[in-house]
Amino acid sequence: MEEGRKRVLLIAASILAARKLAQYDGGKRVPATVTAIADAVHWAEEIMKAIDERWPCKMGSER
Repeated sequence: MEEGRKRVLLIAASILAARKLAQYDGGKRVPATVTAIADAVHWAEEIMKAIDERWPCKMGSER
């Protein structure tokens, strides 16, 4: 995966996780925190797939 797309996924996952993680105290790596992060990454990937399906890259353009 291209580095720019990785950064976009990181930003999207961070936004998705922020609300959930705000519920937990201290930012400890407890199972709930780990799960919230994993879920956020999953949803960020799904969002990127939906964007790619709706607006595919043109032939010859780099992903």
